[in-house]
Amino acid sequence: MLSVGQQAPSFEAVSTQGPIRLDDYLGRQPIVLIFYPKDETPICTKQLCNVRDSKALYAQQEAIVLGVNPGSLDEHRQFAAKHHYDFPLVSDTEERIRLLYDVGKMFLLGQQRIVYVINKDGRIAYARKGNRPTQEIIAALQEQR
Repeated sequence: MLSVGQQAPSFEAVSTQGPIRLDDYLGRQPIVLIFYPKDETPICTKQLCNVRDSKALYAQQEAIVLGVNPGSLDEHRQFAAKHHYDFPLVSDTEERIRLLYDVGKMFLLGQQRIVYVINKDGRIAYARKGNRPTQEIIAALQEQR
């Protein structure tokens, strides 16, 4: 896992909302990267539904939220459509992003669950494992203002 204060690695990838270039957001707005193990699993679904339901809170912080896992774009599209996710789910089928962000592997499910907040300076401002509460993530965003 990357440490607070480290420069956030840039990446380009496909997502449910088109191509994503992290450089398009770095220096402009805070970014929340949610690495989650797998689409359509109970905890992952709950985690991303919490993001969907907290859209206004993230918008108040001018933050973009990106979900990332090794699922295919088709899998992500089905998952997003079923649960009405209106934020990008990034496909990392080659696991390049996972490796850039030092997200470990898990037996059976794929990758670890980690939430990063990247500040406007492009540095990691928050890095925690697990299904983090929305208020904790929002508090980390507020500290960056």
